[in-house]
Amino acid sequence: MSFVGFDNNIINIIHNDKKDSIETAEILKKKLIQKGFKITNGYDYTAILNICIGGDGAFLKAVHNYNFPDIPFIGINTGHLGFFQEVSPDKIDNFIDNLVKGKYKIEEIFLVEALICTRTSCIELIGINEIAIKGIESKTIHLDISIDDAYLERLSGDGVIISTPVGSTAYSYSAGGSIVHSSLKTLQITPLAPLNSNVYRALTSSIIVPDNMPIKINPEYRFENSILIVVDGQQHKFDNIVEINFKLSDMTIKMLTLKSKNFWNKIKEKFL
Repeated sequence: MSFVGFDNNIINIIHNDKKDSIETAEILKKKLIQKGFKITNGYDYTAILNICIGGDGAFLKAVHNYNFPDIPFIGINTGHLGFFQEVSPDKIDNFIDNLVKGKYKIEEIFLVEALICTRTSCIELIGINEIAIKGIESKTIHLDISIDDAYLERLSGDGVIISTPVGSTAYSYSAGGSIVHSSLKTLQITPLAPLNSNVYRALTSSIIVPDNMPIKINPEYRFENSILIVVDGQQHKFDNIVEINFKLSDMTIKMLTLKSKNFWNKIKEKFL
């Protein structure tokens, strides 16, 4: 048995270990089985849908843990803000009804890719919301920023956030960045506590960069070992960083959304 727009009936249910999430997962599993869906015990890479139960942290963790699968995601929110989590636990019946009837759409979420080059090697990292460069132990760092091979500025401060459109409502927004519609193929550079004085001069607002313009960041040589790379909240430390190149990744993830929902409805619901 298959359903509208799908080749099979297999669904992955992913949840965190919180009581509300576990209980919601059990309720969801029973209701989906009653409608003819098959629920896997482990993670099935042939499934038609990933349903992630928890908050935004649980969603981000699931995508990273399963290595950015091509299977669409939808979230059920048992956390706090839940920007990625479209369905509330009390709307599960409505969600399943829309799923069976094909009343949904699938949207692509753009990702940010960073190539971190040290004096000996280069490491690739992928972010859903953002990749931030920060000073270890909150030290002030100095970063030379270039866009499309044109030198822009030396940013001195706590660091910088490179965010995706969907990530513009996360850390970047908290740091004063702009909200960017999720359909736009852009990256955003948001400074973290930039210093401005007679000695240090830098832009204090965020910058929206189109996808065909790569971003390059070179830490001042004496800060090569004072850099912390934070990807969707997960910290990475590399020694002797000389250059970090950012671009919009060629890879995307898919989100299943209900037709009654859209980006601006989410903005109003979550922030206003």
